Amino acid sequence: MNRIDRVSAILIQLQSRRVVKAIDIAERFGISLRTVYRDVKTLEEAGIPIIGEAGVGYSIMDGYRLPPVMFTREEATAFLTAEKFVEKLTDASTTEHYKSAMYKIRAILKTAEKNLLEDIDSKIEVLKSHSQLRVDNKDHIQTLLNSMAHKNIITIDYFASHSQQHTKRDIEPIGIFYKDSYWHLIAYCRMRRDYRDFRIDRIDNVLVTSRVFDNKHPTLKAYIAQTAKDRELELVIIQVDKSITSHLEFQKYYSGFVSEKAIGDQIEMTFLTMSLEGFARWFMMFGDQAEIISPESLKERVSNLAAIIAQKNLQLTNSY
Repeated sequence: MNRIDRVSAILIQLQSRRVVKAIDIAERFGISLRTVYRDVKTLEEAGIPIIGEAGVGYSIMDGYRLPPVMFTREEATAFLTAEKFVEKLTDASTTEHYKSAMYKIRAILKTAEKNLLEDIDSKIEVLKSHSQLRVDNKDHIQTLLNSMAHKNIITIDYFASHSQQHTKRDIEPIGIFYKDSYWHLIAYCRMRRDYRDFRIDRIDNVLVTSRVFDNKHPTLKAYIAQTAKDRELELVIIQVDKSITSHLEFQKYYSGFVSEKAIGDQIEMTFLTMSLEGFARWFMMFGDQAEIISPESLKERVSNLAAIIAQKNLQLTNSY
């Protein structure tokens, strides 16, 4: 990405949130903080009213508005692809809201991009696995997300698979995530006085109460990390070249895949694994195009395995 495109993308990022940290910009584009400061200064010199506060981040002065953002063809097709996933892997309300947003996006596209989307719409399809065909999220996702945003206590009727019992719970929702063909809700259960993982397809009914909670709960990411520690799971973070991510699409789930995000030409992937040994051996398959961020013990094990393999191959070569 050249500098002009990057500065424009930074401006869009600043418009997308109330406050954006310099480190977040640096990580997104794979640049140094010094470069971030220089790019922000360029925007300020162009007349963009940016407010910067040390230790907080950057924001655009309230009330300042820029013309509508235009999308590239690649961005437009990415929206269309995402629409296919939303339709198949979420619930009815989420699908309806996304389609409504897509109408607005299509409305500001140039004619060429509109025609492109119409042409390729029938060329993209998302198919459910056999397990997903049996999953019914019962149209709860948007209700849960709204209750999180407003910190409403909600009452759910839940079917617990392990006990085969229906229970009514008052909970304080924290976040949702998708794993192994199911959507999960992490919430503080007032009945159990602890955090619980609720499968959304097992929630029969959701009642949003007028009561709000002010408890300080961990973020979803922090909860997942703590859960990994409690269950003796290892948190693993790696970066892989974008060019090989398609080859890992199915295998990554067997290694405890949790999430991923783009950082320049790399994809940062987070895993929760029960076996660093098994993960190390899987990593060896594509390690020439990847890097281990953490933990250090995984780096050491991969290095040892590589050394053992190299030594064995050297001995075989010398024996001929």
